[in-house]
Amino acid sequence: MYVLKKIYITFVTLAVIGISAGILYLTVIRPGSVELPEDVVMESAFGGEYSFKDLPPKIRLVEFMYVNCPDVCPTTSLRMNLLRKKLEADGVFGDKVEFISITIDTKRDTKEKLRQYAARFNVTDDNAGWHFLRGSEEDTKKITNAFQFMYRDPGTGNFVHTTFTYMLDENNRLLESLPMGEGFDDEKIYKRIKNELD
Repeated sequence: MYVLKKIYITFVTLAVIGISAGILYLTVIRPGSVELPEDVVMESAFGGEYSFKDLPPKIRLVEFMYVNCPDVCPTTSLRMNLLRKKLEADGVFGDKVEFISITIDTKRDTKEKLRQYAARFNVTDDNAGWHFLRGSEEDTKKITNAFQFMYRDPGTGNFVHTTFTYMLDENNRLLESLPMGEGFDDEKIYKRIKNELD
């Protein structure tokens, strides 16, 4: 009986590890797997438009966020801002590297609210190399689905969502899924971007 119980526990443990590894592979470790929907055009916080068709070759960091997020979103944006300063000092931000922050709260995050959020990180126009975007629910879903980024509003206005930011190479292939919040290591990501540019 003891041996059977031990075999059962081992089997269940291996099954859980296998399933977890599969989920991790599907949601995190698939470099090159993103295909951006070229039919999506989003509205910038500053009144312009951002089309995902025929994007110029740049390394891109794509963040999904919402203005009222109480934790990982503003922390990630803050770390991205630190990263931006390093890339600006190297003279590559905007020209060779850009950031894209897309709200998942399509109803509440107006252009004005996005502008106020962007201003926290000293972004005041569309030419800064950091784009704060909003779109319809349908277009937002097209973009998030491309990254397998999942989110939902349980009715409280505080979204439950995947906690990854995504780095794309100059051909818009996924290089890496990066942790949001405190796990967003701006120094490590800076080195990765520099390696890609060299």
